[in-house]
Amino acid sequence: MTLLGNLLEYNQKFVEEKSYEEYKTTKFPDKRLVILTCMDTRLVELLPKSMNMKNGDVKVVKNAGAVVAHPYGSIMRSLLVAVYELQADEVLVIGHHDCGMSAINSEQIIGKMKDRGIDEDTFNTLNYSGIDLHDWLKGFSSVEESVAHSVDMIRHHPLMDKNIPVHGLVISPETGKLDLVVEGY
Repeated sequence: MTLLGNLLEYNQKFVEEKSYEEYKTTKFPDKRLVILTCMDTRLVELLPKSMNMKNGDVKVVKNAGAVVAHPYGSIMRSLLVAVYELQADEVLVIGHHDCGMSAINSEQIIGKMKDRGIDEDTFNTLNYSGIDLHDWLKGFSSVEESVAHSVDMIRHHPLMDKNIPVHGLVISPETGKLDLVVEGY
């Protein structure tokens, strides 16, 4: 059976047995908080447990590196929706040590894209359109600096409520220990 088939089979049983009932909540975060964090697999359960969060407590937005790369991209839009529509009164940006974005190599990624069949014409079209894939795919050298930069972009966004505290933290993916980078109060 395929991975998708396994997921759907499990889901059918989950719904039939009403296993979802213990997770029922509203769309509004009980702790009035939105978190931007990394999509790293080690954080899926560790992050909320290390902060005493449970289903329904917070809104969580994830991407590679917990980075706000564009002031009008989907990450910033999600944070603004959380604040203005979903009652989030604080924002946490939580990066983590040993993040894959700190070791990302745009040349290697582009090489893997080519290996999987993305042709040179596609890369040329992007380049001629003004898209610098190397810049778009770049990572960071310091997770603390990256978190501070994302906090700064959120805090100074022209559409963000200036009364919303924006904090920055870094978590250990081994222990769950949080280090404060930026206190937003």
